[in-house]
Amino acid sequence: MLTVALPAGVLTFLVAIAPPLPGSGARTGAPLLTRADGQPFRYLPDKGAYALDFDPRAVQIDLLEGWDREQEAYADRQALAFFSGPMYERHVDASGREITVPLGDIKLGDRIWRGRNRTAARQRAFVGVRRDGGVDFSFGELTSDRARQYDTFIGGLHSVYNDLERPPAAYRGAYSISMGQQIRYFLPRIRMVIGLRPDGRLEVLMSRDGLTLEQTRSLARQRGLRAAYLPDHASKSRFIIPGQKGFSAADANWISGGATSFVHGPYLLRLSRRSTPLQGSLLAGLAGRTAAEGCGNPFQCGQTLGGQLVDRALAGFNRLMEQGIEPIAQLIWAPRGPKDPLRASRKAPLREPPISADPLALRERQEQAANSPAITGVELEALGLPSDLPQPLVLPEGDMLPEEGGAEQQSSEVDPAAPGAAELAAPEPAVGPTAAALPGAPPPLPLPLP
Repeated sequence: MLTVALPAGVLTFLVAIAPPLPGSGARTGAPLLTRADGQPFRYLPDKGAYALDFDPRAVQIDLLEGWDREQEAYADRQALAFFSGPMYERHVDASGREITVPLGDIKLGDRIWRGRNRTAARQRAFVGVRRDGGVDFSFGELTSDRARQYDTFIGGLHSVYNDLERPPAAYRGAYSISMGQQIRYFLPRIRMVIGLRPDGRLEVLMSRDGLTLEQTRSLARQRGLRAAYLPDHASKSRFIIPGQKGFSAADANWISGGATSFVHGPYLLRLSRRSTPLQGSLLAGLAGRTAAEGCGNPFQCGQTLGGQLVDRALAGFNRLMEQGIEPIAQLIWAPRGPKDPLRASRKAPLREPPISADPLALRERQEQAANSPAITGVELEALGLPSDLPQPLVLPEGDMLPEEGGAEQQSSEVDPAAPGAAELAAPEPAVGPTAAALPGAPPPLPLPLP
């Protein structure tokens, strides 16, 4: 009897202390949508999330290449916003040089970056902006037909839900390979969401706290999104509004709970006004595409309920760690490194393990800094790293996408979500073009993150 009662009691306790789902109060089911009134871009933060929405007919998505360029992004008053791009992986060429490759395919105008891991590209989701300005949230890789259809294609994404289209059998997502990845899926690590509003506009939000899967789904549905995708993991989340929110050198790389880390990003998605707007209707592609909701059959309903229980239990376990175990541990040891004056009033986070997704060149510089007291952390941040994205394929409108060459780069048995999962021997690619020079005026004094 005890063998059954004890696990059930622990599960009940963890579910009971789990933080509430977004919108679980009086506003449940009330979408947070507001009329755009013709505004092509809006920045609408609230107490739960930093959020923006935009009309893709008037706002284009581009790429800011290069590592650790958050400060430049903040000072770029020609841009509307910057946020995290899709997941990426590290490859090693024949010369031993590391390069960054998006895990899925990216098409921005006539420039295309194709993922080398074609299995992963086919098994993920994408957001596509058609040449008439309509938006599709769908699944799969960039094909020749899609290259002709879409002005913008952001692949390699993970679907939280999609009420417009059921995922195909080939869809796997980011957390579907190993048990460890599936467990991470339920932990409160999610921060960034890209969603489709009922009016056809795109919404990007970054939660102020790490969310579990169920919390993310609840927040997106509360905001009225018809589909919600994840572009990255929590440790790479960036949301920058030039002139609105400052970042210190320590804030440039951060994760849930305000803990700084050494998670660096090789590029950001950049929003700016289109010189020539796309012509079309945002709502044309939404009519008649809603998939049937519900769990379908008792087996699916049981799976859904079980997943929600696991999610709530792990959220409760995380709350127990944060408020019960971590404060005691912080009395025993503190994190290494200099203290950030902007976070002096906050509790110091626990030590974090090394992040293996860092580029090799940066890890070497970190090791040099660790072995040389003369090199300070500020000097290390100032060194920076150039862009190491391969040169994009330029595909003029009307041209066919070249066929894939060579054999499959990586089988579906390997976890495509793991950073650096594939190390390929390939000819050294040319380095992609860097973004245009940004204004040199210094930004206002950085503000502490909430």
